[in-house]
Amino acid sequence: MENAAANPSAAAAAAAGNGVQASGAGGERPEDASKQNLAQVTSSIQKTLGLLHQLNLTVSSFNSASQLPLLQRLNALVAELDTMQKLAEGCNIQVPMEVVNLIDDGKNPDEFTRDVLNSCIAKNQITKGKTDAFKSLRKHLLEELEQAFPEDVEAYREIRATSAAEAKRLAQSQGTLPNGDVKVKAEH
Repeated sequence: MENAAANPSAAAAAAAGNGVQASGAGGERPEDASKQNLAQVTSSIQKTLGLLHQLNLTVSSFNSASQLPLLQRLNALVAELDTMQKLAEGCNIQVPMEVVNLIDDGKNPDEFTRDVLNSCIAKNQITKGKTDAFKSLRKHLLEELEQAFPEDVEAYREIRATSAAEAKRLAQSQGTLPNGDVKVKAEH
Protein backbone atom coordinates (compact mmCIF):
# COMPACT_ATOMS: atom_id res chain seq x y z
CA MET A 1 0.00 0.00 0.00
CA GLU A 2 3.03 2.29 0.45
CA ASN A 3 3.56 2.14 -3.27
CA ALA A 4 -0.02 3.27 -3.90
CA ALA A 5 0.50 6.31 -1.67
CA ALA A 6 3.66 7.25 -3.55
CA ASN A 7 1.96 6.72 -6.91
CA PRO A 8 -1.22 8.82 -7.40
CA SER A 9 -2.40 6.81 -10.41
CA ALA A 10 -2.02 3.61 -8.39
CA ALA A 11 -4.18 5.17 -5.67
CA ALA A 12 -6.79 6.07 -8.28
CA ALA A 13 -6.68 2.52 -9.65
CA ALA A 14 -6.99 1.11 -6.15
CA ALA A 15 -10.09 3.23 -5.61
CA ALA A 16 -11.52 2.12 -8.95
CA GLY A 17 -10.64 -1.50 -8.19
CA ASN A 18 -12.53 -1.35 -4.87
CA GLY A 19 -15.79 -0.56 -6.62
CA VAL A 20 -15.60 3.22 -6.26
CA GLN A 21 -16.72 4.47 -9.63
CA ALA A 22 -17.10 8.08 -10.70
CA SER A 23 -20.09 7.28 -12.90
CA GLY A 24 -22.68 7.42 -10.15
CA ALA A 25 -21.15 9.97 -7.80
CA GLY A 26 -21.88 13.68 -7.77
CA GLY A 27 -24.50 13.57 -10.52
CA GLU A 28 -21.93 12.97 -13.27
CA ARG A 29 -23.25 11.51 -16.47
CA PRO A 30 -21.93 8.08 -17.45
CA GLU A 31 -20.40 9.57 -20.62
CA ASP A 32 -18.32 11.99 -18.54
CA ALA A 33 -17.13 9.22 -16.22
CA SER A 34 -16.28 7.06 -19.23
CA LYS A 35 -14.29 9.90 -20.82
CA GLN A 36 -12.49 10.53 -17.54
CA ASN A 37 -11.71 6.83 -17.17
CA LEU A 38 -10.43 6.68 -20.74
CA ALA A 39 -8.23 9.72 -20.05
CA GLN A 40 -6.82 7.97 -16.99
CA VAL A 41 -6.05 4.85 -19.03
CA THR A 42 -4.37 6.97 -21.72
CA SER A 43 -2.31 8.72 -19.04
CA SER A 44 -1.33 5.36 -17.58
CA ILE A 45 -0.26 4.14 -21.03
CA GLN A 46 1.90 7.24 -21.47
CA LYS A 47 3.45 6.70 -18.05
CA THR A 48 4.11 3.04 -18.87
CA LEU A 49 5.85 4.02 -22.10
CA GLY A 50 8.03 6.46 -20.15
CA LEU A 51 8.89 3.76 -17.62
CA LEU A 52 9.76 1.34 -20.42
CA HIS A 53 12.06 3.97 -21.95
CA GLN A 54 13.77 4.53 -18.58
CA LEU A 55 14.08 0.78 -18.10
CA ASN A 56 15.64 0.45 -21.56
CA LEU A 57 18.22 3.11 -20.70
CA THR A 58 19.03 1.44 -17.39
CA VAL A 59 19.40 -2.01 -18.97
CA SER A 60 21.49 -0.74 -21.88
CA SER A 61 24.03 0.82 -19.51
CA PHE A 62 23.77 -1.80 -16.76
CA ASN A 63 26.50 -2.29 -14.20
CA SER A 64 26.47 -3.57 -10.63
CA ALA A 65 25.86 -0.07 -9.25
CA SER A 66 22.68 0.31 -11.32
CA GLN A 67 21.04 -2.81 -9.91
CA LEU A 68 18.96 -0.92 -7.34
CA PRO A 69 17.62 1.63 -9.90
CA LEU A 70 16.87 -1.27 -12.24
CA LEU A 71 14.81 -3.04 -9.56
CA GLN A 72 13.02 0.19 -8.66
CA ARG A 73 12.12 0.81 -12.29
CA LEU A 74 10.96 -2.79 -12.72
CA ASN A 75 8.75 -2.46 -9.64
CA ALA A 76 7.40 0.87 -10.89
CA LEU A 77 6.63 -0.72 -14.27
CA VAL A 78 4.81 -3.65 -12.66
CA ALA A 79 2.84 -1.26 -10.44
CA GLU A 80 1.89 0.93 -13.41
CA LEU A 81 0.86 -2.09 -15.51
CA ASP A 82 -1.35 -3.21 -12.60
CA THR A 83 -2.82 0.29 -12.41
CA MET A 84 -3.46 0.32 -16.15
CA GLN A 85 -5.19 -3.05 -16.00
CA LYS A 86 -7.46 -1.92 -13.15
CA LEU A 87 -8.32 1.33 -14.91
CA ALA A 88 -8.97 -0.50 -18.19
CA GLU A 89 -11.61 -2.68 -16.52
CA GLY A 90 -13.82 0.41 -16.31
CA CYS A 91 -13.51 1.16 -20.03
CA ASN A 92 -16.05 -0.38 -22.37
CA ILE A 93 -14.52 0.15 -25.79
CA GLN A 94 -15.41 -2.20 -28.59
CA VAL A 95 -12.91 -2.49 -31.41
CA PRO A 96 -13.96 -4.33 -34.58
CA MET A 97 -11.93 -7.47 -35.24
CA GLU A 98 -11.06 -6.13 -38.67
CA VAL A 99 -9.16 -3.27 -37.01
CA VAL A 100 -7.30 -5.67 -34.71
CA ASN A 101 -6.42 -7.86 -37.71
CA LEU A 102 -5.14 -4.83 -39.65
CA ILE A 103 -2.94 -3.84 -36.71
CA ASP A 104 -1.68 -7.42 -36.41
CA ASP A 105 -0.81 -7.33 -40.11
CA GLY A 106 1.16 -4.12 -39.55
CA LYS A 107 -1.29 -1.97 -41.47
CA ASN A 108 -2.85 1.36 -40.57
CA PRO A 109 -6.25 0.99 -38.84
CA ASP A 110 -7.42 4.11 -40.67
CA GLU A 111 -7.75 1.83 -43.72
CA PHE A 112 -10.71 0.16 -42.02
CA THR A 113 -12.39 3.52 -41.46
CA ARG A 114 -11.73 4.55 -45.04
CA ASP A 115 -13.14 1.25 -46.35
CA VAL A 116 -16.27 1.53 -44.20
CA LEU A 117 -16.85 5.12 -45.34
CA ASN A 118 -16.32 4.18 -49.00
CA SER A 119 -18.78 1.29 -48.60
CA CYS A 120 -21.35 3.62 -47.03
CA ILE A 121 -20.90 6.15 -49.82
CA ALA A 122 -21.35 3.45 -52.47
CA LYS A 123 -24.50 2.09 -50.79
CA ASN A 124 -25.82 5.64 -50.41
CA GLN A 125 -25.31 6.28 -54.12
CA ILE A 126 -27.12 3.05 -55.01
CA THR A 127 -30.01 3.96 -52.72
CA LYS A 128 -30.16 7.48 -54.14
CA GLY A 129 -30.24 6.02 -57.65
CA LYS A 130 -33.16 3.78 -56.71
CA THR A 131 -34.99 6.69 -55.07
CA ASP A 132 -34.48 8.86 -58.14
CA ALA A 133 -35.70 6.02 -60.37
CA PHE A 134 -38.89 5.65 -58.31
CA LYS A 135 -39.46 9.42 -58.39
CA SER A 136 -39.05 9.38 -62.16
CA LEU A 137 -41.43 6.42 -62.47
CA ARG A 138 -44.01 8.15 -60.24
CA LYS A 139 -43.75 11.34 -62.32
CA HIS A 140 -44.08 9.39 -65.56
CA LEU A 141 -47.09 7.43 -64.26
CA LEU A 142 -48.81 10.63 -63.09
CA GLU A 143 -48.26 12.19 -66.52
CA GLU A 144 -49.73 9.13 -68.24
CA LEU A 145 -52.64 8.97 -65.80
CA GLU A 146 -53.30 12.70 -66.22
CA GLN A 147 -53.73 12.22 -69.95
CA ALA A 148 -56.13 9.32 -69.44
CA PHE A 149 -57.97 10.47 -66.27
CA PRO A 150 -57.43 14.21 -65.71
CA GLU A 151 -60.22 14.64 -63.10
CA ASP A 152 -59.05 11.69 -60.99
CA VAL A 153 -55.42 12.84 -61.03
CA GLU A 154 -56.47 16.31 -59.93
CA ALA A 155 -58.48 14.82 -57.04
CA TYR A 156 -55.49 12.63 -56.15
CA ARG A 157 -53.16 15.67 -56.06
CA GLU A 158 -55.57 17.56 -53.81
CA ILE A 159 -55.84 14.60 -51.42
CA ARG A 160 -52.04 14.25 -51.46
CA ALA A 161 -51.51 17.95 -50.70
CA THR A 162 -54.06 17.90 -47.86
CA SER A 163 -52.54 14.73 -46.41
CA ALA A 164 -48.99 16.14 -46.61
CA ALA A 165 -50.03 19.39 -44.92
CA GLU A 166 -51.79 17.48 -42.14
CA ALA A 167 -48.81 15.18 -41.62
CA LYS A 168 -46.48 18.20 -41.43
CA ARG A 169 -48.72 19.97 -38.91
CA LEU A 170 -48.99 16.80 -36.80
CA ALA A 171 -45.24 16.25 -36.92
CA GLN A 172 -44.57 19.81 -35.80
CA SER A 173 -46.97 19.50 -32.89
CA GLN A 174 -45.35 16.23 -31.76
CA GLY A 175 -41.77 17.41 -32.18
CA THR A 176 -41.03 15.10 -35.09
CA LEU A 177 -39.73 15.86 -38.52
CA PRO A 178 -41.86 15.27 -41.64
CA ASN A 179 -39.91 12.07 -42.39
CA GLY A 180 -40.82 10.64 -38.96
CA ASP A 181 -37.51 11.32 -37.19
CA VAL A 182 -37.64 12.84 -33.73
CA LYS A 183 -36.17 16.31 -33.24
CA VAL A 184 -33.16 16.32 -30.94
CA LYS A 185 -32.79 19.30 -28.68
CA ALA A 186 -29.22 20.53 -28.36
CA GLU A 187 -28.00 20.58 -24.76
CA HIS A 188 -25.91 23.56 -23.84
